[in-house]
Amino acid sequence: MVDTENSKASGQQSFVSHLECSLTGETFAHDKLWGLSPAGAPLLVRYDLDAAAAAVGKEDLLARPGDMWRLGELLPVPPEAERIELGEAITPLVTMPRAASKLGIGALVFKDEGKMPTGSFKARGLAMAVTMAKVFGVERLAIPTAGNAGAAAAAYGARAGMEVFVFMPDDTPELIVDKIAFHGAHGYQVNGLINRCGEMVREGTPKFNWHDLSTLAEPYRIEGKKTMGTELAEQVNWQLPDVIYYPTGGGTGFIGMWKAFKELQHLGWLGDKLPRMVAVQAVGCTPVIDAYERGLDHIPEPWHPVTTSVHGTRVPKPLGDRLIMSVIWESGGHASSASDEEADAAQLAIAREEGFAACQEGALCYAAMVKDIAAGRLSRDDSVVIFNTGMCMPPREGGQIKAFESIADISLT
Repeated sequence: MVDTENSKASGQQSFVSHLECSLTGETFAHDKLWGLSPAGAPLLVRYDLDAAAAAVGKEDLLARPGDMWRLGELLPVPPEAERIELGEAITPLVTMPRAASKLGIGALVFKDEGKMPTGSFKARGLAMAVTMAKVFGVERLAIPTAGNAGAAAAAYGARAGMEVFVFMPDDTPELIVDKIAFHGAHGYQVNGLINRCGEMVREGTPKFNWHDLSTLAEPYRIEGKKTMGTELAEQVNWQLPDVIYYPTGGGTGFIGMWKAFKELQHLGWLGDKLPRMVAVQAVGCTPVIDAYERGLDHIPEPWHPVTTSVHGTRVPKPLGDRLIMSVIWESGGHASSASDEEADAAQLAIAREEGFAACQEGALCYAAMVKDIAAGRLSRDDSVVIFNTGMCMPPREGGQIKAFESIADISLT
């Protein structure tokens, strides 16, 4: 018998109370569809955390399905709503014992988001955003993307029976372009970066009646992304690592995880100590690092020129810049970088030393961490979690695969 109940919120009450402007603190009703606040800033979903704490405990999670929807009390989905899902299971923690020993740190773990249905962490945010768009009767979605978000929007939009329009840079990897088309979305390659793609979505939204799913331009992608934080906390028995390294472009997951930790802390599920959050960017696009090194609470101008090919961090000026910087400063974290070449070398080293296939963004975090260790930013006792945000697309490495016709052709020298 097919279990259809899992497509519902399983009767878990959502304790969402209102939406809040991240810039002004102004509050808004949560029973209508919003984009940005009137101040042009991201809206954040807020919950009655005291009521949630009285209604659910950590032990209650043990009887629930092992998916990203398991803590429905801290998600915005109404209990009677249909969830737009494709099997968002809990993603694994993969330990790196040899690397940790070699580098001289307490522990190193990758959280592998490449196991998500569409091959990246973007599935979390888009599953939630499309679910809530469905709640409010949306029929057409539009999204600017560096790649993976567009693939996720196409898949979840198809699942919801919606029309999806995806705008992506013209150098987006072919595999992702094909995946977007495969799911029936209208794909457009743009001569420019994701900021130009975003401009085109904003220009077309009133004309074509799109719902804009741009990063932080609506309140719900962040609620899907924050499940990385609640999930990690549960996986490590509510004792979070000392440091989290996260590849940061638009920053939704970075902001969302910190939001999750603060909510869980209010519930009494976490102690006072939270991780130091490290935003990682590629050398060819480092607006967050520039703002951090200047001691700023925002990014004053877009990064130019953008020269990196690490697509996930190639955002010249994220809309949520103030929120990103707030997480860094509040957590006692920092911003760090590595080059494309260092990321490629790290990707190969991780594969050959640990057997783990990291995506380019995950390898970028590893390379940045190695540099931070050398600079004394980490101690021997620190435990580190790196978020591997997508599936691996290995760099081309010649000379490793040999053609042969018989076993006699093989030489071990």
